[in-house]
Amino acid sequence: MMTTVYELFSSGVDQGLLPQMFAYEFLINALFASIMIGPLLGLLGTLVVVKRLAFLSEAVGHSVLTGVSIGILLGEPVESPLISLFSFSIFFALLLQWVKGRSTIPYDALIGVFLSFALAMGAALLLYVAKKINAHLIEQVMFGSILVASVGDLIMLFTICSIVVLLSFRYGNHAYLVAISPEVAHSQRINTRAHDYAFVILIALITVASVKIIGAVLVGALLLIPAASARLIATNLKQLLFLSIFFSSSSSVLGVLIPMYSQWPVSAGPAITLFACSWFLVCLLYRQLALKPA
Repeated sequence: MMTTVYELFSSGVDQGLLPQMFAYEFLINALFASIMIGPLLGLLGTLVVVKRLAFLSEAVGHSVLTGVSIGILLGEPVESPLISLFSFSIFFALLLQWVKGRSTIPYDALIGVFLSFALAMGAALLLYVAKKINAHLIEQVMFGSILVASVGDLIMLFTICSIVVLLSFRYGNHAYLVAISPEVAHSQRINTRAHDYAFVILIALITVASVKIIGAVLVGALLLIPAASARLIATNLKQLLFLSIFFSSSSSVLGVLIPMYSQWPVSAGPAITLFACSWFLVCLLYRQLALKPA
């Protein structure tokens, strides 16, 4: 199927309808990956903002560094140690949620502890395995790269995207009720604990799936910034949801295409994050102007 897509883009380039950069298969893979990543992160980002869990995505994102190192130490393929990545990230997220339910420590402080642990452990292990791998791999893991998105990654992203969409249609209203008012949700006989565990698992899955394009360091930014931007100007939950998805999707696509088209020496992760920050500044300016008296 992807061969047909590559041929269509190549035909568009030959006819002068598309820029020369669309002749490269890796760019097309990265473009499709960004089209799937954007809506996913924008959708879950609204829950991150409503639940006030900005640092959760950062902690899970940094756990990817440890997962990559463990995978390399266990002999997994250096380019994609997926088993260790998924296993450790999900275990890390579930452990954080489990400790939260059995501790009186404020959740933001607890996340800070886990974030520090993930960062320190990941850095220590990466330095240990650095002599066994290409130094560029570390840069790709931390900041993302459009060069490494494969057809297998697209299939993985599509699978996760399908799962999230199905869960959103089935449990979306419950998830937002749990996020906004856990007490009311509990009175409606909604299993709030199951929703909390499912939420952190989804965060872990999407973080791992997005790390090749955005990078472990910045994947949390695309969960937070588009939703925070949307919250500045949204007047209801539906607007918050759609604006967050729009900001996240446009940032992902522009962050992949613009540096390549302009030949900027900028990785995909930083570029995507900068476009997301631009949306935040636009929304902030709009809010300030809208609040000014006539």
